[in-house]
Amino acid sequence: MTIEYRKAVSEDAEMLVNIYNASFYSDHIRYGACPGYGKTTEMMKASIKEQPKYIILCDNKPVGCISCKRLEMGVYELTCLCIVPEYQGKGLGTQAVRFIKTLYEDWKKITLVTPLDKKENVKFYTEKCGFRIVSIEKDGNVELARFVTER
Repeated sequence: MTIEYRKAVSEDAEMLVNIYNASFYSDHIRYGACPGYGKTTEMMKASIKEQPKYIILCDNKPVGCISCKRLEMGVYELTCLCIVPEYQGKGLGTQAVRFIKTLYEDWKKITLVTPLDKKENVKFYTEKCGFRIVSIEKDGNVELARFVTER
C-alpha cells in the first residue's frame, strides 16, 4: 500500500466533495448536520483557495483529504481529516497527521475539534496521534472536544 499526498487544486473540487460526502455521511445522519457534508463544488473551490488541502492517495486512488490552517506563528488548526469509510482503520489518518507535522515544520501547537461522543475519533487522536483534550465546546446540540498536541 503506497500512500502519497497531493495538494488539491480547483479542478479537484468535485472529487473532494465526493470524498467529504462519503466520509461525513454518517456524521450528517447522526447529528442532523455536519460542516464537512453537503458542500457544493463552488463551495469546495472557494475552500481550496482559502486554505491548502491535501488529497490522500492510496495506491494512486484518492481516498481522503487533510487540511490545516495557520492561526498564528507556530500554531495550526487541523480543519479536516477525512478518509472514505472503506479505507478507514488502515493507518492512513495517522500517516496524514504525521505528514502535516512534517509539512508545517515551524509548528509548536496543533489544535482540532471533533464530536466528544465519537469515541473512535477521541481514541484515534489521543492514542494514535498524541493529542490531548483541553476543553469542551458546543456547536448547537453537539459537544465538541478541543484537542491539542504540542512539541
